[in-house]
Amino acid sequence: MSDNVAETQAVPTELYGCPMIISLNQRVLLVARDKYVAVMKALLDDTFDLCVDLTAVDYLLMPTRVVGAGIKPERFEVVVSVMSMQKHERLRLRVQVPADDATLDTLFDVHPGTEALEREVFDMFGIIFNGHPDPTRILMPEDWDGYPLRKDYDYGRIPVQFKGSPA
Repeated sequence: MSDNVAETQAVPTELYGCPMIISLNQRVLLVARDKYVAVMKALLDDTFDLCVDLTAVDYLLMPTRVVGAGIKPERFEVVVSVMSMQKHERLRLRVQVPADDATLDTLFDVHPGTEALEREVFDMFGIIFNGHPDPTRILMPEDWDGYPLRKDYDYGRIPVQFKGSPA
């Protein structure tokens, strides 16, 4: 990767049919929801065989942020990091997910190791992964109401009592 990132950052290019930007010296693909699984399969065929991480972000308080390359920002963003062991390269994917249809196809058939990661994203953000083999909570109790990492989640308050303090 070039040391002169500022030049490449000014002109987005494409990779696998998706706009690509450079962020923190790493290539980032801005993937449309409907191309998500197809792009992941193409990456797998191109030796990006390790899915390092899958998580999400709630941008409720930043609705007018700039995503890049003319991509419309949505409330949620699923972020996937993949790595090519053969090429010694990392690549990040960012997928915009709207609040009124917080769904995305599962990567389980492409990367079985994403099973627990997708469950965590569902559990914390409420994003449903279509076709997931076990779409249940993994961190919170099954009867828990809400999604704790959403910016509009009322976190409540648990009083802390210290030893020796009046109750």
